[in-house]
Amino acid sequence: MGISPKDELAQLAEEAARCVRCPLYRDATQVVFGEGPAGAKIMMIGEQPGDQEDRAGRPFVGAAGRVLDQALNEAGLQRSAIYITNAVKHFKHEVRGKRRLHKHPNRYEIGQCRWWLEREFAAIDPVFIVALGAIAASVLMGRPITLANARGRLLRWRDGRAGFATIHPSAVLRMPDDLSRARAFESLSKDLRRALSLAKSLTSGSG
Repeated sequence: MGISPKDELAQLAEEAARCVRCPLYRDATQVVFGEGPAGAKIMMIGEQPGDQEDRAGRPFVGAAGRVLDQALNEAGLQRSAIYITNAVKHFKHEVRGKRRLHKHPNRYEIGQCRWWLEREFAAIDPVFIVALGAIAASVLMGRPITLANARGRLLRWRDGRAGFATIHPSAVLRMPDDLSRARAFESLSKDLRRALSLAKSLTSGSG
């Protein structure tokens, strides 16, 4: 009898905690592995953990995570039913004074961490994958893509799985004023409702 998906994920998380595949582990507090049910049909992937995620060791628990939770609720999705992870598992940053500011991972770092992402795919076997942000979408597609071209429609990622691309929740927080933030949040919620509709159409007959 083989290992269960739940136990496989737990084993992967333990292995990832010791990851030294790229230099990012040197300055990060810890690996931030994905979390969610092993049988999740829907998987969401962001770029990398932020400062609060790095300290907590969990994905999407900071300000962007709260935006995502609110948007999921608006869309009628339960976070507890979704597996959420990042393309890169360590927090890449630069220190300015007392702050640790986000830096985008480079191609090498993304490529080295793809190994973990592939193992998460194998353990969970999601039917539908939502990319949060252009970097996550490009990782899943295997080539650079823009949200302007990919957002809002059914996609097929490089491995053939169905998917959808939308903005990263942090994009809502970066808007310059309350009105633009409200519009960006509504747009994200609308995208997630669309993603849920597409996912349901694909998963309804999958058991």
